[in-house]
Amino acid sequence: MGASSVIEYLPREIFSGVTVHMQTLYMSWLAMIIVIVICMAATWKHQLVPSGIQNIVEMFIEWLGGLMEANMGKGGRRLMTPFIITLFLYIFVGNEIGMIPSVGIHLTSPTNDINVALGLSIPVALLVYIIGIAKQGLGYFKKFLHPYAVFLPLNIIEDLARPVTMAARLFGNILAGEILLGVLYKFSVTTWLVPDLWMGFSLCVGILQAFIFTMLTIIALAPVFQALHEQ
Repeated sequence: MGASSVIEYLPREIFSGVTVHMQTLYMSWLAMIIVIVICMAATWKHQLVPSGIQNIVEMFIEWLGGLMEANMGKGGRRLMTPFIITLFLYIFVGNEIGMIPSVGIHLTSPTNDINVALGLSIPVALLVYIIGIAKQGLGYFKKFLHPYAVFLPLNIIEDLARPVTMAARLFGNILAGEILLGVLYKFSVTTWLVPDLWMGFSLCVGILQAFIFTMLTIIALAPVFQALHEQ
């Protein structure tokens, strides 16, 4: 059974040779709407002593903020907090959408599409260069000669491979989970126990993959701020 029989991308050719996965587009919009609603709910009637959704969101912000400060310093945390928090929330919500039982509407994770995964990892890689050049000028590219000039080819390959491996890890784990969940629901005609157990496991995988992608982003950005701090 191929992935296309379980996961429907609804491809539509909008220009000659240009195809858009409409299901991915719809689910991306849904994920963005949910993130906006979560942020609005967390900041609406902001309280000094947080409770409810405000408490949960602030807990994640403090947790990720601690990771940023430990790796990028206070300056890096101050600069990158909006981007990192938004990235984490989008991936987290996007991963979990596909685990929601479809009732009248076919729900899938936008991150089960390699195009979305690359659309997240490539901008992260570009952002590292943009901030590096902005903070250190062209001297930023000296990193490719570290620790010795002979490592230049390996360092270039490492930088080029990073967004590919980040995207493949996110895409592969989410797609595999949704395919297996669909197969289990299709063939578990006598009991819902096994699919429900796998759904619970996949929900954990969703937040784990969101954390891993976000952590890899922080690790990729960290050397830029560390080098700036050492100067």
